[in-house]
Amino acid sequence: MASLKSFAATDRFVTEIASPASLRPGYVLIGDEVFLYDRCRKAVLAALAPEDTRDFCLHDLDLAETSIFEVLDRAQTPSLMAPFQVLFVRNLKTLYGRGSKKEEFAAIDAYFRSPNPQALILFIADHLRIPTDLRKMDYQDKERYEKIRETLGDWCGIVELARVEESDAIRWVTATAESRNVKFDPDAARELVDSLGADMMLIASEFEKLLLYVSAPIQPGAPSFAQFAKGGVSSEARPLSTPLPESITSPGGVVHQVNEIAGADVRDMDAVRVAPNQYAIGDQAAKERATHSQPVLARNRVTLGDVETMVLAAKQRSLYELTDAISAKDRPRALLLLHGLLNASDGGEDAAIGHLYMLARTFRQMLIISEKNVRDSRAIWQVLWQGFRMPPFAAEDLIKQARRYKSRRELTRAIRLVARADLELRSSPANKLLVLERLILDLSTEPKPTTYEPSHQFAMEL
Repeated sequence: MASLKSFAATDRFVTEIASPASLRPGYVLIGDEVFLYDRCRKAVLAALAPEDTRDFCLHDLDLAETSIFEVLDRAQTPSLMAPFQVLFVRNLKTLYGRGSKKEEFAAIDAYFRSPNPQALILFIADHLRIPTDLRKMDYQDKERYEKIRETLGDWCGIVELARVEESDAIRWVTATAESRNVKFDPDAARELVDSLGADMMLIASEFEKLLLYVSAPIQPGAPSFAQFAKGGVSSEARPLSTPLPESITSPGGVVHQVNEIAGADVRDMDAVRVAPNQYAIGDQAAKERATHSQPVLARNRVTLGDVETMVLAAKQRSLYELTDAISAKDRPRALLLLHGLLNASDGGEDAAIGHLYMLARTFRQMLIISEKNVRDSRAIWQVLWQGFRMPPFAAEDLIKQARRYKSRRELTRAIRLVARADLELRSSPANKLLVLERLILDLSTEPKPTTYEPSHQFAMEL
C-alpha cells in the first residue's frame, strides 16, 4: 500500500520500533485516534514483546492508580524472565493536573538521563484531540500539547495520532480491500467514510463486516438468517449428531450452523449465510437440493448498495434527508423519502416505531440547537451531551434545518405530532403506512394559527 499522509507519523514510529539502533527510550503517543494507536501498539508487541514472554515483559499501567515513581522503578529494574520490558502508561494528563509536580518531573528527567536500554516507556496522551488540520486544534488542547513537548520532548519521541483525512481514509479502504482480493467501488468507499465521519476505528469495523458480507459463498436455495427469523424453515428440522462449533438458534428452537459468522453482527440478517449441508432439514426435497447443489462463488465486490444496507450510519443519512425535506416544507420529496426509508428497512412498516424514535430525537436536537443559537458545527458538541449527538456528517445539515424553523413553538409542535403518531402506531392501527404518511404531511405543512373562543373551561384547554 502506498504511504498516506495521515499515516506518516505512525509509519515512522513503526520503522523506528523495528530497528533497535534507532529505538528511543521513551515515546509519547498524542491523540485520540484509536485506530492509529492500535496500529502502534501491535507494532510494538510484534517487535519487542513476543507472545511466549509477553506475560513477563508487558506492563499496562495507569497513572491514576500507579505513581510515576513506581513506573520508573519498574522500567529501571531488569526482569529475570524476559530480556526486554515494555510499559504502556495511560492517563498522562494526571502529571499536568493541579500542583507543580516538581518531584515527578525531576524523577523523569533523572531516569531519561540514564535510561535502561532494555526497557521502553510509552506515555499515552489520549485526552488530546488532534484534528487533520493542526491550525484548527482547540486552544486548550494546543496548550496541553506544548506543555508535553516542553517537558517530555527532549527525551521522548512524539508520535501524533491525528485524525485521518477523508481522502486518505478512502484510499486505505480501497487499497486494503484490493490486498484481500475484494473490489471496493469508489462510490461505496466514499459513502462508508463520509457516513462514519472518517472515524478510522468505526471504518475498520464496518469494513470487516462488509468484506465478510460479500466474500461468503452463497449456497443455491439456502435460506438466510432473515428467513429463519420469519419462520421460513421447517420447525421439524433435527440437529446433526456431530456437535456444532458455531450455531444460531431460530425462534422455533432449532440449531443451525452458520457459515463464517466471525466478526459479523447477527442483527444484520443478510450478513449471515446458513450452509444447508451442515444441518438436517425436515423437508426431504430441501435436503436433496442442499446435498446436490454447488455453492455459488462469492462476488467479492462491495457496492454502494451494500454499504447502505449494512452500515447503520449510511441508513441514518436518508433519515436526515427526510428531515431536510420536512423542514423545507417539500411534501412530495418528503413522501418519496419516507417510502424509500421503509423499503430499505429490514422490517418495512414494522420498523415504523424505530423511525419515529429517530424523528423525535432529531427534532429534539434541533430544538436544543435553536434554543442555544448554535451557528457552527464545532459548538454542537458543547450543547449536545454524550449519547445524544448526531453523526459528524449531519452536523452542518442539522444546523441549517434548525434555522428554518422560526420559533420554538414550531419545533415543539413537530415533537407533539411525532408523539401522537407513536401513540397511534402502538394502538394497532389498520394501516401503519397511512399513519406515517399523515404524520409527514402534517410535519411538512405550515402550522395554522389556533384561535380559542372564550369558555368556562379555559384552564382545561390550556
